[in-house]
Amino acid sequence: MSIKQPLDKSDLPLNGILVLDFSQFLAGPVAAMRLADMGARVIKVERPGTGDIGRTLAFAGLEKDGDTLSFHIMNRNKESFAADLKNSEGLAQVWELVKKADVIIQNFRPGVIERLGLGYEDVEKVNPRIVYGSATGYGAEGPFKDRPGQDLLAQSISGLPWLNGRAGDPPIPVGLAVADIFTSTHLASGVIALLLRRERTGKGGLVESSLLESMLDLQFELISANLFDPSVVVNRGAGNSAHAFLPAPYGLYPTKNGYLAIAMTPIPALGKLLGVDLDRYEDPKSWWSEQEAIMKALSTKVATQETDHWLAILDAADIWCAPVLTLPELVEHEGFSAIDMVQKTERTGKDGSKVTIPTTRSPMRIDGKTVKHSKGAPHVGEDTEKIRKEFGI
Repeated sequence: MSIKQPLDKSDLPLNGILVLDFSQFLAGPVAAMRLADMGARVIKVERPGTGDIGRTLAFAGLEKDGDTLSFHIMNRNKESFAADLKNSEGLAQVWELVKKADVIIQNFRPGVIERLGLGYEDVEKVNPRIVYGSATGYGAEGPFKDRPGQDLLAQSISGLPWLNGRAGDPPIPVGLAVADIFTSTHLASGVIALLLRRERTGKGGLVESSLLESMLDLQFELISANLFDPSVVVNRGAGNSAHAFLPAPYGLYPTKNGYLAIAMTPIPALGKLLGVDLDRYEDPKSWWSEQEAIMKALSTKVATQETDHWLAILDAADIWCAPVLTLPELVEHEGFSAIDMVQKTERTGKDGSKVTIPTTRSPMRIDGKTVKHSKGAPHVGEDTEKIRKEFGI
């Protein structure tokens, strides 16, 4: 069931939950954003003046109203409380918020939050019902723990770049912050799980995740296979291959006007549909041993016609295939419109004008309805006085 209207905030599952977001950059803020999407009230605790350093970390160099686009979209639907955690007065004010909070999110390097006196063990003594979410680069122990917790570095240590590309290519990292994004998802789901446990038992708890653990989890099939059989290692495919562990025809093929993706399909049947003689490859073992020759033959044929020509043939035969869309093609496609993934957030700019930021919505639907919020990211300390009055601090 799908209803093209957003859910009322009162119907959101985390309505009434108070989250303190001490995090910066990406993994922590996005985890808190996911909780806000589900209805939680998120107060972002920031340094006075400069705020979250993510305010200056620009994706594609884009910024608006003094903050980067990245900050706007990762901190939508939050409030900002400015406090210097190294100042006794500021720290005392934050403790008053901690006492009333349901959730804390932080992603400092190991040991930093503890030195500030706001580690889980300190907070739990004051607020035993707290659900405490902590994200790091590589966990709190081991030889990597003090290395900068940055996406490319975590991808690299995890070996992920060796899965991309084809035989003979150098390691190719994923061109998105996949370590941060997956960590944010794991952290948010852990927080929600502990909130459910607290509902049943009254007990809060600590959930921890890291960029490295998230990248290892992403590769759970590969790592499990290697642990089961150490001879299983990454040998990237030849030709048009899109997967080091799947045979022909699995890959991307150039057409006359773009690219066509073809997934798992019996080779002789595919050859008949495309008009390529591949009958000699009836044995599935040959789809591995002759991968390069098969893909070369397919590629030569597919390049003779436009993408839609091949889609019409393959779709009619229920072959697993798809066009490879460019970014402009995607956002203009009726399929993108149909899934209703876009929302717009707003805030009052520093000059008093209305600042509107288009972005994606939560990828979940609740009760058949999309989850959208119009509240934009806050200015540094925008809500400090309001929060002080509300909480009597």
